[in-house]
Amino acid sequence: MRYGDMEIYENYSLKGLSTFGIDVKARRILFLRGSSLDEPFRFMYDVDELLKSDFRQGPYMVIGEGSNIVFTKDYEGTLIKIGEAVFQGGGDGQYKYLTVGARMLTDEVVRISVGYKYYGAENLSAIPGNIGAAVVQNVGAYGVEIKDLVDTVDAVDLLSGERRTLSNEECAFGYRTSLFKQQPGRWLIWRVKLRFSTTFKPNLSYKALADELQRRGIADPSQQQMREVVTELRWSKLPRPEEYGSAGSFFKNPVVDASLADSLKREYPDMPVYPGNKLSAGWLIDRCGWKGRTLGRAGVWPKQALVLYNTGGCTGQEVVDLARAIQHDVRLQFGVALEPEAIIV
Repeated sequence: MRYGDMEIYENYSLKGLSTFGIDVKARRILFLRGSSLDEPFRFMYDVDELLKSDFRQGPYMVIGEGSNIVFTKDYEGTLIKIGEAVFQGGGDGQYKYLTVGARMLTDEVVRISVGYKYYGAENLSAIPGNIGAAVVQNVGAYGVEIKDLVDTVDAVDLLSGERRTLSNEECAFGYRTSLFKQQPGRWLIWRVKLRFSTTFKPNLSYKALADELQRRGIADPSQQQMREVVTELRWSKLPRPEEYGSAGSFFKNPVVDASLADSLKREYPDMPVYPGNKLSAGWLIDRCGWKGRTLGRAGVWPKQALVLYNTGGCTGQEVVDLARAIQHDVRLQFGVALEPEAIIV
């Protein structure tokens, strides 16, 4: 079925459109054509058709690769998905830039930046999902967040129809949040311009990464070595997507007030406390005895307590039930509230 040049499907299975692999359907899904950089008018024509359609008459949301979302039941609304994307590089001497379509996978962006010797993204290697969703979530790993690289974001305001180019500051980035996450349903990101350094300086601020490099005897890592070690570190802790469904890190690391952090540190001297009184959600969950356990067909990954996964045929509600049980136990033992990083629909 088509509306203009957009493809529309009814009662569409989402099992293959989210990394948790949960068997639910969307009442309607709408595929926009590729967010091409050399044919932007083609994409904008689809946006115009979208804005003239009836998608606002019920619930709707924009999805990427579904790597950070859990559907608890069939979605009784319209999902909007952008097609394939391409990239374009350039520089002005002081910085190098990549302008990429929102659908491009984040790890592909890192791979391209390493190949071009554009520096700064290597710590984000092996992160699932696409770059548009990475901006929404302000994803981060091993001491780097996507906000550290974003120069501008091109987006469509789905409420007014206005096309906007937002600066890094206007994106209102915070810990695992942004303007786009704070205003769900309003923005459709279609292009991201990323800024990179022309001088390589490895970011070793994350202790586990620095320790692993030291263990391997790499005192002065290259950009490619950083990418390889980060990738191996991530996959040593996470389930392979072809084997088990998951959404990666399910909870945010909680930020608590200084008095609670000090009190917990005195009681649990081995508890990690990061700058800004940020605690390790994985450590808290592990200390509550949840690592490796299951509840129904949803489980806590044996190698990383921060990851919930589909042991086989689980429902979204089973994932939510497991998450709530973990939240209850962490609050009971430590007085700390865990907030999901994953989006629950």
